[in-house]
Amino acid sequence: MKFEWDERKNQTNMNADATSNTSKTDWARIDAMSDEDIDTSDIPPLSDAFFANAQLRLPTSAISVSIQVDPETFAWFQAQGESAKHQMAIALRIYAEAHKAHIISTNQTIASRQSSTPDTAD
Repeated sequence: MKFEWDERKNQTNMNADATSNTSKTDWARIDAMSDEDIDTSDIPPLSDAFFANAQLRLPTSAISVSIQVDPETFAWFQAQGESAKHQMAIALRIYAEAHKAHIISTNQTIASRQSSTPDTAD
């Protein structure tokens, strides 16, 4: 199976061999199994520490907003072949995640520098 990353489309493409494989799993047998028939002996039990640190994360639904976009930028998004609104939402998410990562990295660098600076106050 061969996977290729297409930077221009920001997606993974599979060759024909990868998409023509059929499953050799006996799905009828799997569907007929009860919970008791499933071997879970290789799965370790979850500890109290796991549950103490667990966080419930519910999916959030998108919200609608109205923004002003210059015509050239909007035309570029429309030319990408997908829904312009969807592509803009993805671009905003990527920007926000990159910005969060930059802030975290900057804060860690500042904290590291502060902890390694000798205290000169005498």
